[in-house]
Amino acid sequence: MRVPLLILIFCISILTSQANTNPIWGQTGHRVVGAVADQHLKGSTKRKLKKLLNHQSLALVSTFADEIKADARYDKFKAWHYLNMPLDGTYESSEKNPEGDLVTGIDYCISIITNDNTSNDDKAFYLKLLIHLIGDLHQPFHIGLKDDRGGNDFHVQWQTRDSNMHKVWDTQIIASYGMSYSELTNNLDYLTKAEIKAIKKGSILDWISETHQLTKVVYNSAKQGDNLGNAYSYKHLSMVKQQLQKAGIRLASILNTIL
Repeated sequence: MRVPLLILIFCISILTSQANTNPIWGQTGHRVVGAVADQHLKGSTKRKLKKLLNHQSLALVSTFADEIKADARYDKFKAWHYLNMPLDGTYESSEKNPEGDLVTGIDYCISIITNDNTSNDDKAFYLKLLIHLIGDLHQPFHIGLKDDRGGNDFHVQWQTRDSNMHKVWDTQIIASYGMSYSELTNNLDYLTKAEIKAIKKGSILDWISETHQLTKVVYNSAKQGDNLGNAYSYKHLSMVKQQLQKAGIRLASILNTIL
């Protein structure tokens, strides 16, 4: 039986619309972080990762921590994806979430991975979480304000459709360029050895402080109700790419150290 042309066009439009709403920092962006990290791993680290991850790539497992959010058994890990602090504050001086945050989550993952008594299955689980959390650390709204839930209640429009600033930075800036994670990875800035070395310097708290400086910028980059789109993407894509690249380089540095 032949499908009427109008029905076929309607179905295609629905599928296209759904595809355009898929999480991008949660998928494409995190996969970029994994792919960049893979470029900076030592050979010995790569061999250990292949064993722990059953030959799955860092790009593939980078979205695991978001995928398990649908399972209530893993609800205790949700608070690890972010932290809240005032724009003029520091992590050290800020009120802490009793359920944990990015810092406590990363520290816990590293403690499990480096414990000789931990099973390989547990090491693999927390390794997947760690890979994801280092990516989240570099998204400015994952270090946002408590009052608006990291930009989730900072309501704007994206190309005339209702959105919020967290979603804009999580998904819509990169989505507007329609790049796969491999295309985006291949088009990141060339960095010298000295620049890479500088990116690796510092601690988790240093990197949070650095990202938080960008949080201040992006909070001031729009107002409630603004209609954002291609011009906003053009202005801020370079920051997104820079943050993804830094996250990948720093992830590799951590993995080279702990494995």
